[in-house]
Amino acid sequence: MRKHKPKIRVIQPDPRYNDPMITQFVNNIMMAGKKSTAFQLFYDAMDIIKERTQQDEHAVWKKALTNAMPQVQVKARRIGGATFQIPQEIRSKRKIMFGMKWLVRFSRERSGKGFAEKLAAELIAASKGEGAAVKRKEDTHRMAEANRAFAHFKA
Repeated sequence: MRKHKPKIRVIQPDPRYNDPMITQFVNNIMMAGKKSTAFQLFYDAMDIIKERTQQDEHAVWKKALTNAMPQVQVKARRIGGATFQIPQEIRSKRKIMFGMKWLVRFSRERSGKGFAEKLAAELIAASKGEGAAVKRKEDTHRMAEANRAFAHFKA
């Protein structure tokens, strides 16, 4: 067990939208410590979203993230020789983390030219309630629903 809770790091808001959540999202995009490149890719994707949807791109991004965030997760727990998938609520920070990681991961796996294009496509799809990240969330929820009988085991 930990003796102390870790200090919560304050994340600086991003320059364009002044939103610390975007900086967190960009940190998930970032590879090999290249933050300025990650920011550039994100802003390019935002410009593509603005162009394609004729809507506020920040609102589209927020909606996409909300649609991709899971509310429950399943944890494997061994009880008397059998392994049960036990559904449980997720802390708010963890929900956000899953949503961001899934959006970035499934953007990378998409077909298309350049990461900004792929990210824009995934974000637009997620904001409409489609796309691989939203599908992953729904699968997680379905799994939790199917295993609701084991909820009393509490992982």
